[in-house]
Amino acid sequence: MSSSAPEFIPETTQDDPVQASSLDIQGRMHQISPVFTAAELRRLQRYGKACRYTDGATLFEAGSSSFGMLVILAGHVAVTRHEGLGRTSLMREVGPGHFIAEVAQLSGRPALVNGHAVGDVEVLVISSESLRALIVAEAEMGERIVRALILRRVALIEVNSGGPVLVGPRGNGNLFHLQSFLSSNGHPHTVLDPALDAAAAALAERYQPTPQEWPLVVCPDGKVMKNPGNAELGRCLGMLPDLSGDKIFDVLVVGAGPAGLATAVYAASEGLSVLALEQRAYGGQAGASARIENYLGFPTGISGRALAGRAYVQAQKFGVEIATPASAANLLCDSWPLRVKLCDGTQVRARTVVLSCGARYRRPSLANLKTYEGRGVYYWASPIEAKLCKQEEIILVGGGNSAGQAAVFLSGHAARVHMVIRSAGLAASMSSYLIERIAATPNITLHTHTEIIALEGDDDGLTGARWRNKQTGEECDCAVRRVFLFVGADPNTDWLHDCAVAVDEQGFIRTGFDVTRAECRAHGHGHTEYRADLPERAALETSVPGVFAIGDVRAGSTKRVAAAVGEGAAVVSQIHGFLARLPVNSA
Repeated sequence: MSSSAPEFIPETTQDDPVQASSLDIQGRMHQISPVFTAAELRRLQRYGKACRYTDGATLFEAGSSSFGMLVILAGHVAVTRHEGLGRTSLMREVGPGHFIAEVAQLSGRPALVNGHAVGDVEVLVISSESLRALIVAEAEMGERIVRALILRRVALIEVNSGGPVLVGPRGNGNLFHLQSFLSSNGHPHTVLDPALDAAAAALAERYQPTPQEWPLVVCPDGKVMKNPGNAELGRCLGMLPDLSGDKIFDVLVVGAGPAGLATAVYAASEGLSVLALEQRAYGGQAGASARIENYLGFPTGISGRALAGRAYVQAQKFGVEIATPASAANLLCDSWPLRVKLCDGTQVRARTVVLSCGARYRRPSLANLKTYEGRGVYYWASPIEAKLCKQEEIILVGGGNSAGQAAVFLSGHAARVHMVIRSAGLAASMSSYLIERIAATPNITLHTHTEIIALEGDDDGLTGARWRNKQTGEECDCAVRRVFLFVGADPNTDWLHDCAVAVDEQGFIRTGFDVTRAECRAHGHGHTEYRADLPERAALETSVPGVFAIGDVRAGSTKRVAAAVGEGAAVVSQIHGFLARLPVNSA
């Protein structure tokens, strides 16, 4: 089994391919696999180059071949996937008028599948750059192509085709982390249990993994890895491109949450070269929101991951380079251009840097918390976690909007949700519509003035938790196997110390007038006194010229998705203003 599609594209309508809870593959086949007319094929000629292949020739290989789109002019192409142990399986065969591509090809990432000629074949090869130009210039055809690309990705997820194969025993913590990483990035994959699947058992017999080496991962090119890290898996899938070149980007966005994705989309659509770095998965903490109901334009709500999935496709459409997982280690501003050093030592250069790095999940002070992360303790409430707690009693800690959304979502799967908060109620930290919904949900029980003080478990994972009422001192042992923690976050700004970006007392980044005011106070002047000697800053610019901060990481920001998107859009005009003031001969 693998993750289902609902979070990549929400509820489907005939006109909107990025709205679906489940995909009727046969009913949508005309959109998944459109056929170009003779007139359309002639229009496509100017975007690509015709190539011919003989029977049996390889057109592309999983994990190594990169292209934008292949349009079949004559003959047929067989599409296959690797299953491990040197075996491949046929996925489909397509003929004249059809095209081969999926969402990854917008960025020129390696193919997830293989393609071989069936008979003599002629295809029109369109590069990723030309494909993006085609989508923008040919509006009607472009809409059909993008719809097909998105629906194909969802179909791959739903039918467990393409992408890596994860092999591991049920309940394995490392397997859960990799599955969560792929699902959060909307990446198709298959999960096989060697105790239930003969092919998986044969693979395990051949590679003999130790308990620490689970899971085995079969990459699209057939390579087998033992318990790879996210970065190693990202390289295997082409999600983490080679950034060691000398290119200087106009905009380097650190963090691909709603704010960062908004910046990437607007900046790239206006002709700026953009690189976005994301340390885990696009969507940031908003991706943990099961349903956002107060975002303008979505009266029935939309999940955070679905909203981010839309923006992610838009960013690729306009040519944004996105690297995942890519963790920033240092911001270096002692020379020009600005540089960001990654955790692997790679340095990337840019004329401007936008900090949308958000916050890190806050972890309670529990002695053995890390032991059970991914094995009963979770910071996310996606369909994967929901399936794990089906008909179980669970504990959810936290009283903010994300906690409320998660509680309501999980209540549809769990037998009972024990919602634990340290305060006297939810009114101070949660929107009223969520409070009303929680009160109306019969299997959610709110425990006020309460905190978890201990976790218990065995080799299989979490088996129980103890909580204490702070008013009465009464303690209670609860036999649960799932605890969800939504206890807030701390600003992700520790890595900025080498550049001396000004932050406030809590570590959030100061921008605009807030920087000027802090500098005035540091020099003994009142906060309202004008200082002509201090440089003028844009509203979202930090204390370092050319470095901007948006979203949750910015001091004084409104912690809402809509506000983050607004700041992401607004900062682009300020970037244009900064770039316009640079000397003509600057880098």
